Amino acid sequence: MKILVVADEEEKRLWDYYDKERTEGVDLIISCGDLHPDYLQFLVTVVNKPLLYVRGNHDRKYDDNPPCGCDDIDDMVYDFNGLRILGLGGSMRYKPGGDMYTEEEMAARIKKLTKKIYLMNGFDIFVAHSPAKGYGDMEDIPHQGFQCFNELMNRWRPLYMLHGHVHQSYSHNFERERIHESGTKIINCFGSYILEIDDNQFPDKGKTGSALYDLYVAMKERERIRRGY
Repeated sequence: MKILVVADEEEKRLWDYYDKERTEGVDLIISCGDLHPDYLQFLVTVVNKPLLYVRGNHDRKYDDNPPCGCDDIDDMVYDFNGLRILGLGGSMRYKPGGDMYTEEEMAARIKKLTKKIYLMNGFDIFVAHSPAKGYGDMEDIPHQGFQCFNELMNRWRPLYMLHGHVHQSYSHNFERERIHESGTKIINCFGSYILEIDDNQFPDKGKTGSALYDLYVAMKERERIRRGY
């Protein structure tokens, strides 16, 4: 599976000077936040593949103008053809307003997802806006990472964590890829990043090993066939 991941900055080569060869073979688009809704709408239209997003700390505009044709996966575990994707947008709270959270508030969001994670027998990709504490974050409060993200990865060991928020221009020590202590590969997707995942790295749809969830998927598929769509 080939995934185009975008975050933080609208790239002219994907917007003003779009060339379809740059997105050839892409199966899915993921946004890690802080992008104009028109940019996401453009990408989902020209690439003609599903686009999933979490919100960044500057995405309050989505309240009145959400990106059409795109799916918000904040506070969800989303099943994309068997690939289980957990979404948690927002940054560390540094002023009043939405899409910002204290450490305790973010931990509470994770706790609410625990039953869904168990139901789906884990998740394969963790999509966030902010980094995990100690893995590509910064010392100032707006760009500090969340410790609860480390605990989440240590517990469930997903294949990848995708995030943005810390721009390449912020530091001479910017690193695109890091390996978490859990073994999860962490990728700062500032601008854009192409992620390719072998199909054997994640379960086939309806084959998670969770009897209840796999039964639910099978029933949904039978209903889809019965209705002829």
